[in-house]
Amino acid sequence: MIAKMVYNILKIVVIAILLTAPTVVAVAKGGGKIEAKNDSERVKVQRYSENWWEKNQTYSTRFRAEQLVAPVALVGLGALGVGENAPMRGINLAIKNGLYEPSKGVKLRFEDYVQYVPVAFYLTLDFMGLEAKHSFGERVAVAAVTYIAVTALSQSIKHIVREPRPDTGSRNSFPSGHTMTAFAGAELVRSEYGWGVGMGAYAMAATVGFMRMYNGRHWFNDVLAGAGFGILSARIGYWMLPLNRHIFRIPRKGQAMMATPMYYANTKALGVSCAIQF
Repeated sequence: MIAKMVYNILKIVVIAILLTAPTVVAVAKGGGKIEAKNDSERVKVQRYSENWWEKNQTYSTRFRAEQLVAPVALVGLGALGVGENAPMRGINLAIKNGLYEPSKGVKLRFEDYVQYVPVAFYLTLDFMGLEAKHSFGERVAVAAVTYIAVTALSQSIKHIVREPRPDTGSRNSFPSGHTMTAFAGAELVRSEYGWGVGMGAYAMAATVGFMRMYNGRHWFNDVLAGAGFGILSARIGYWMLPLNRHIFRIPRKGQAMMATPMYYANTKALGVSCAIQF
């Protein structure tokens, strides 16, 4: 039973990775081919298809195997707590009982809101004087893909595993969605602004995970796996950024973009004039 659960969870992680970095590379290098009319145009098309991916690539968006160490380790540990006879069952029960004594069953639900603070910092710290690695448009694209991944992974795994919650018994405990949201935001902050700010974001994410256990909503292993899947989701957001830059023509850091509304009196029409300075 446990082996089957671990297999299903690891299979989802592998599928998520296959659907992002390697797939994007394949699309960038082989997909979206343009029809060439002669040999000269064929050479230009080939160079374009080979170069645009690298042109939109940076160190922070490049897939590296070591980026999987922390999320895979956390998810693997979390999987050890799935099931009635799981190896981490005793630890889960000990933590649940230990937290019930000081809380007396009183729930403090501020983590419902705090879970979104890291991603809010990720999007806005640049406007508060901290230098970001990417433009605001790029950060919006990364955050959007990250939380699409969070939602997809969270809901699909909850449906597959169907682990009962410690308080209500509802079969949607594994992994913790709140923890995924918070740790995804924390990893975005760390990747964009460095460990100095990232440690604060991770402390906030850890607080969210602790409060999910304090309020009896999740087991300890749910939180571990949620942290792992959250970090993985943030990496997916960055891995997909080169493709989003290419598709949506998102200005990079250092590029200026200006949009000016236009009104044409003769035709009584409205329009927008956009200019990008490289």
